[in-house]
Amino acid sequence: MTFSKIILLWYSENKRSLPWRNTTDPYRIWLSEIMLQQTRVAQGTPYYIKFIEEFPTVYDLADASEEKVLKLWQGLGYYSRARNLHFTAKKIVEEHDGNFPDTYKELLKLKGVGDYTASAIASISYNLPEAVVDGNVYRVLSRYFGVDIPINSSEGITFFKNLARKVLSSENIREYNQGIMEFGAIQCAPKRPLCLSCPLTETCVALQTNSIYKYPVKLKKAKVKKRFFNYLVVLDEERNTHLIKRSGKDIWQNLYEFPLLETREEISVKEIKQRLPEILTLEEPHLVYESSDKTIVHKLSHQHLHTKFWIVKTSDRLVDGLSPMELDKYPVPVLIADFIKTLKNSYF
Repeated sequence: MTFSKIILLWYSENKRSLPWRNTTDPYRIWLSEIMLQQTRVAQGTPYYIKFIEEFPTVYDLADASEEKVLKLWQGLGYYSRARNLHFTAKKIVEEHDGNFPDTYKELLKLKGVGDYTASAIASISYNLPEAVVDGNVYRVLSRYFGVDIPINSSEGITFFKNLARKVLSSENIREYNQGIMEFGAIQCAPKRPLCLSCPLTETCVALQTNSIYKYPVKLKKAKVKKRFFNYLVVLDEERNTHLIKRSGKDIWQNLYEFPLLETREEISVKEIKQRLPEILTLEEPHLVYESSDKTIVHKLSHQHLHTKFWIVKTSDRLVDGLSPMELDKYPVPVLIADFIKTLKNSYF
């Protein structure tokens, strides 16, 4: 039995029941694939369900405000995915009359859609012979064939794409592509692969050479950058506060946060007081203190944010200040959302 037939048989017996599995609707396939980038299925599924309930069609998503989209996305991370999702929904409606392109090349032109996503939509929605290569597929192919070319090198990307095409099932493309990804997620898992019950044991190079954990090979990541965030949580006598919308090309674009003072290292309360005028315009005397003596380290893919929240109490009345209840209306990073919960319990 060939590699692809074994994968198809395994998938027919082991596939999970997931909400996007019983459809070929390109809108729903696209939505699920964008959400599952950099996200585990268990984490992404509730978000998918929530989005489908709120935006059952691409027209509904296109008509929504970006703020609403970001709020529903809150907690899923990599927020550029949500912004691209919204942008692309509008393009689909405006330029394609609500219909998704039905070829790999045209799908690839959509913002936020790369080779993997275009291949997934083309094969699952339209049953086109496009091979998918995600993290799960890299792992299965590198282990089974014993390929030690780094998967995050240009050579590796090209090699594995060609290899995936060679083993692609021409009989049932839609099921095969979902099957090999599922196989990598469940059977050939990263840390605890189920080798004893694997249907590929007799021909798997990694298993035969006792080198399962050697694969896939990756080039070393770039050094993680340290950043120091000091959030100034202003509270007036009516317990109102401020949120500011982030802009520019930095992390969390278009999400909201408290006024931010970014520094090169951790600083003291004395330095915070000295630098307050750089960020805030408060006339009346104010009290400044740390909300906690503990620094929160919020880890992103390529940077770690060493964060402190500073309470700034003022007798000034905040113009356009937000009440505790209003804070929940705004899309914020998880770091800010967690602190808002603490703030409500401790100060409101």
